[in-house]
Amino acid sequence: MTAIGVILDIGGVLEITPKTGWVQRWEERLALPPGTVHERMDDVWQDGNVGGISEREVHEQVAVRLGLDTHQVEAFMADLWAEYLGTPNEELINYVRGLRGSCRLGILSNSFVGARERETALYRFDELVEQIVYSHEIGIEKPDPRAFEAACASLDVRPESCLFIDDYAVNVDAAQAAGMQAHLFEDNARTITRIAAHLNVGPRVAGRGPLR
Repeated sequence: MTAIGVILDIGGVLEITPKTGWVQRWEERLALPPGTVHERMDDVWQDGNVGGISEREVHEQVAVRLGLDTHQVEAFMADLWAEYLGTPNEELINYVRGLRGSCRLGILSNSFVGARERETALYRFDELVEQIVYSHEIGIEKPDPRAFEAACASLDVRPESCLFIDDYAVNVDAAQAAGMQAHLFEDNARTITRIAAHLNVGPRVAGRGPLR
C-alpha cells in the first residue's frame, strides 16, 4: 500500500509569527535610516538560510556591520529569534499530534541557522513529526523543487501521495509543480478539513494536553 504523507511548514503554520517591529526599533536606537539593517545584513541572512554561515559568524557580522558590542549583539539576536519563533499554533499542533500512526508526518521549513536547536527546545517538533527538513541544513530553500523532493524522500513517500501545507502561495504552487498535493494555510479550520480530506477521514479535534 502506498504511504500517505502530510508535510507542514513551520513559520506562519505551526508557529504564529506576527511582525514585532524589532528591526525598526533597532534602527531608531542606532539612528539608522529605515531599511539599513536589512541592507547591511541581507547576504548574511541569505547565507544563514542555506547553512553558508555559522551562528558564531552571524554574531560576528552583526557586530561589525552594525557597530554593536557583545551585549548589544546578544540583545539584537534575542529580538530576531523572538519574532522568528513566535508562539505555538497549539490547535494545529495538537491536531497533527493526533495523526501520528495514521500517516507519515514531516516538516519542510525555510529556516535560519540555529532554528533546529531552538524549535526543538521550545516546541518539540522532533517529537511531533518523523522528519524535519530545514533549508539551512540541506542548503536549498523553497520554492526550489529540490526542497520538496528532499522532504518526500525523507519520509519515503511519493509526491502525489503527500499533502504539503504552507502559508506562502509561491511555495504551494511550487509543491504542486513538483507533483505534490498542496494547501495554502489561511486558518486552522480549513487546514484541518483539508488534511482530513487528504487522509479520507472526518475532521477530529485532538486532545488539548500540554505541549511536549
